[in-house]
Amino acid sequence: MIVVTTPTGDIGRQLIDRLLAAGEAVRVIVRDPARLPEHVRAGAEVVQGSHGDADTIAKALDGADRMFWLVPPANFHDAGDARHYYLEFTRHAAHEAARRDVLMVGVTSLGKGYAGEAGLLTAALEMDAMIESGGVAYRALALPFFMENLLRQAPAIKQGTIAMANDADRPLLTVATQDVAKAAAVLLLDASWSGRARVPLVSPDALTPAAMAEIVSKTLGSTVDYRQVALADFQSMMVERGASPALAKDMADMVHAQNDGIYDAEAREGSFAAETGFRQWCQDVLKPALMA
Repeated sequence: MIVVTTPTGDIGRQLIDRLLAAGEAVRVIVRDPARLPEHVRAGAEVVQGSHGDADTIAKALDGADRMFWLVPPANFHDAGDARHYYLEFTRHAAHEAARRDVLMVGVTSLGKGYAGEAGLLTAALEMDAMIESGGVAYRALALPFFMENLLRQAPAIKQGTIAMANDADRPLLTVATQDVAKAAAVLLLDASWSGRARVPLVSPDALTPAAMAEIVSKTLGSTVDYRQVALADFQSMMVERGASPALAKDMADMVHAQNDGIYDAEAREGSFAAETGFRQWCQDVLKPALMA
């Protein structure tokens, strides 16, 4: 039995389809079962609740031997310190997985070994350390910037602009969620591994944000410029849009770390091959989303 958290998210929904297609017994944890597609409600067991809750995760892991783990975003308006949130949300799952000998495949950040403060990324890396300290058999999918983050900028892109606080001319490593789901499925369907290891997953191209904007322009057939926002302005704008001060700071610290090379701090030998390049993703995902 494979337990899947965040089954309605970008990664989780693609992972479930792969596991069900492989004929695996799947159990999902979801707050609102009505958000699940009909084929998932029909093909998987459903445990209603939060996977950060002790009773819910214990119920979900009863009789299971593998689990996909992803910490959902904290509440935008009242999020507190990211470290506390990640560690407390994961604590019960790590304990139950260790107690029941459940293999755990988790989503985390690329950048282990980075010495600076990285906000949300530091929180994810400290989550890994806590999971590993409990003796869980763990594979940490170490990921850079999600290509899908650009979908949040759809209105701005339609107006001809991508605006972020990332350095315009510094390569920003990326990954597509479809490659993350594929790698997670490979690990969960294998089940012969043990111990603890990191699995970096990076797209085949290393583009600057300015170069990404050029590719988006060519894909859409219209000019899209990259506009670099000052980090302090980025943090202030988040608060103006309703983010908690703690979340705005953690997000700003994350972008600062990306600009400072956090994704280059971790060796990537032996990583899974991420097949989706940025140009292909723009053609297959971004363009249809903008035209919908």
